Amino acid sequence: QVQLVESGGGLVQPGGSLRLACVASGSITGLHPMAWYRQAPGKERELVASIAADGTTTYAESVKGRFTMSRDTAKITVYLQMNSLKPEDTALYRCTVDRGFSRYWGQGTQVTVSS
Repeated sequence: QVQLVESGGGLVQPGGSLRLACVASGSITGLHPMAWYRQAPGKERELVASIAADGTTTYAESVKGRFTMSRDTAKITVYLQMNSLKPEDTALYRCTVDRGFSRYWGQGTQVTVSS
């Protein structure tokens, strides 16, 4: 089994920044595709950012230029640096890791952008 634990969410004013972290543990080693998703109440889940095993990153159009995903390979940890936050970024953010044909999900961390 693989466990994912997210942290770093909270309440921030518009224009502010947050850095999310996601730590993977359990039966997993090496480099695996990982991603951040978010879901706001009443909205569909959205892929925010992803990082491939080779380190290639992709971003949703809505966050390009504002969010940056990075990885610490030694710790099987990914980060999501979120700058210039907007109220529409408010959501539950969850990370995933793909191992073989399985995808594992964390419980998520809440991000609320409000004045």
